[in-house]
Amino acid sequence: MNDWQEKILAFMQAKEYVPMERIDMAEEMEIVAGDDYKQFLQALVSLEDKHIIYRSKRDRYVLAENMQIYAGTFIAHEKGMGFVRPDNKEIESDFFIPPNEINGAFHGDHVLIQVYRQGNEDKRAEAKVIDILERSKQPIVGELELFDKDYFWLVPDEKRMLAKILVRRKSKLSIMDGHKVVVVPKEYRDNGIVIAEVQTILGHKNDPGVDILSIIYKHGIPVDFEQAVLDEAAAVSETLAPEDYIGRRDLRNNTIITIDGEDAKDLDDAVEVERLDNGNYRLGVHIADVSHYVQPQTALSRSAYDRGTSVYLVDRVVPMLPHRLSNGICSLNPHVDRLTLSCDMEIDDSGKVVNYDIYASVIQTTERMTYTNVNKIIAGDDELVRDRYKVLLPMIENMHQLAQILQKKRTNRGAIEFDIPESKISVDKDGKPLAIGLRERGISERIIEQFMLEANETIATHFYWLQLPFIYRVHEEPNPKKLDVFRKLASNLGYRLHVGNEEVHPKALQEILHKAEHTPEEGVISSLLLRSMQKARYAPECLGHYGLAAQYYTHFTSPIRRYPDLIVHRLIHQFLLEQRTDVQELERWQRDLPEIAANTSYAERRAIDCERDVDAMKKAEFMMDYIGEEFDGIISSVTSFGMFIELPNTVEGLVHVVDLTDDHYEYVPEQLLLRGLRTKKQFKIGDAVRIIVTAADKDTATVDFAVVGMKANRPKKRVAPSPDGKRKTPFKEQERFNGVKKKRESKRGTKAREGSRHGGKNHRKK
Repeated sequence: MNDWQEKILAFMQAKEYVPMERIDMAEEMEIVAGDDYKQFLQALVSLEDKHIIYRSKRDRYVLAENMQIYAGTFIAHEKGMGFVRPDNKEIESDFFIPPNEINGAFHGDHVLIQVYRQGNEDKRAEAKVIDILERSKQPIVGELELFDKDYFWLVPDEKRMLAKILVRRKSKLSIMDGHKVVVVPKEYRDNGIVIAEVQTILGHKNDPGVDILSIIYKHGIPVDFEQAVLDEAAAVSETLAPEDYIGRRDLRNNTIITIDGEDAKDLDDAVEVERLDNGNYRLGVHIADVSHYVQPQTALSRSAYDRGTSVYLVDRVVPMLPHRLSNGICSLNPHVDRLTLSCDMEIDDSGKVVNYDIYASVIQTTERMTYTNVNKIIAGDDELVRDRYKVLLPMIENMHQLAQILQKKRTNRGAIEFDIPESKISVDKDGKPLAIGLRERGISERIIEQFMLEANETIATHFYWLQLPFIYRVHEEPNPKKLDVFRKLASNLGYRLHVGNEEVHPKALQEILHKAEHTPEEGVISSLLLRSMQKARYAPECLGHYGLAAQYYTHFTSPIRRYPDLIVHRLIHQFLLEQRTDVQELERWQRDLPEIAANTSYAERRAIDCERDVDAMKKAEFMMDYIGEEFDGIISSVTSFGMFIELPNTVEGLVHVVDLTDDHYEYVPEQLLLRGLRTKKQFKIGDAVRIIVTAADKDTATVDFAVVGMKANRPKKRVAPSPDGKRKTPFKEQERFNGVKKKRESKRGTKAREGSRHGGKNHRKK
């Protein structure tokens, strides 16, 4: 803020100030014509653009804060009202916007609001939209329906997009009724109608894969790489040149392996473990040196920044980098030379890192191992597998021992491990869901998780004490209000958590999870606690990682699929290996890192939301074949309008309160339960319930249940027809429902393709 801006604010903050026009303000401030007046006007405009001051319709200036005027993003609700998320991050709560105060704002618009009713702990403040600062530039995905001879009607996938969107039938593209398209708004009319133009045709709504593609575009995730990006990737050699080896430690004779899922192609981490003569372990974590190939200020780098992360969906991966790099020269494939950044750690029997080394290297992995085979080796019950990899058995045993030591260290210091079931959706070649099961997480997955965590902590610790610009993975302490809600809910289930004025150590939460292990409510307790946690994010400040009970943490181990890891690699090269720490470079990183951290945090959240939406849609589509069937479930949450039931395969459905017909049920918010006024019967979180599937809608990604025994609303036994018109045999056995392929499909010989996050590496989510 410059001197003139400070002068204007000081003048307006005086007690005697009254709203006035700029001419009057200049006169009161004794500003005469000339350069001073010009600088005064520039400062006034700048303060207005920053929404620090506000100019009324009568051209009078006031302090925005005094008038409770704030800028923010409008978030519409499909019921007609909306919310505004303020730009000012110090304001914790959103503002509620009633339907009659939206004043032409659409979902995603940047708006100016004025608060007219204060909020409290239980209710948001209410505000009205007083100006639309900028229309949302987010493309809109939807289905075209015939409207009249001149226009199509666009039915948006985003149900919060309440505007009436019309698309002209005359178009450069061959659009037709039933097409799923991406449109951009071109004209906003006063009657609430938006005229839009088709940007991309995704395909007909019934075409295989268009359903998932629509969700990808809805979230604004780039799909195709620009030609400049592909050209740069194509120019990268598929083999190493002699100069690539310069300055790197040669580890090609070391026994180094990768451990991933069977379908993984982008192998970005490799490991080795040996027992030293002093009894300690040497853990080597070797990560693909993507920064060697993706240089700053290139089309590849800009594309990776925009994408932020790879997105893993049930039938495809939307990669951060072109496959030529991610599956080729960057992937640590066996028996070929690959460039890596290595972190060697000497670890004692207590799990303490007593020595470490960070350096550039070249490796040649000995074997491409899978989680399945490593699990079999450790279990010792498959002699064929153990014999095939007999030369690796001693190292794998050392890996298992070291991982147990590291796990014990983290458990002792209070790390919280959320053992929440992760669904595994299998689909056929046309994207139709065949089965929903649970993703297995065995010993080998935990080994890799522990090794990656240790490398991430070691890198972060090193940079913290160097006091150089860096990007950290941070997880802040839980919001006290949310934690108090968890405490009350956990108490209702018989779990005690003492929350005083002092901060709650993660170990106290860890103990509750341990007590809930192997109980019917284990999944519910984990989910409730997870909801009370802050979201992990990236930041240029070291704020610690609450969930891991770690003081220093970063992401170093997945540069093929995460942009922050790529940045960490660039920082290692520049600051550690090349020793370039001149003032100009430090200032550049200090300037750039906050924006990089914010963008990558946003990209991660976008990817998670996309993955969640795809899973929800496929689960609803799967349940369409089970309408009329009964299953056992657990109440996962309770609201004023009903309760959500989670089935063993992670499918969640709503039992609406109007379908609880044996009594009139009231909602008890402080206990999050429904209580019958006459019978005093209760439905609370964690209760086991037998339900019947009453409806499932793929388009809205919703599933409806009814409680078995509520006969008034029990539907007739029926089975939804398949697309070919044939009726399907319902599955009555619960175990066949939980992850077993349908016989009809398996007889055809259809091969299910299973989506995975790199074989379910849960360490990548930390």
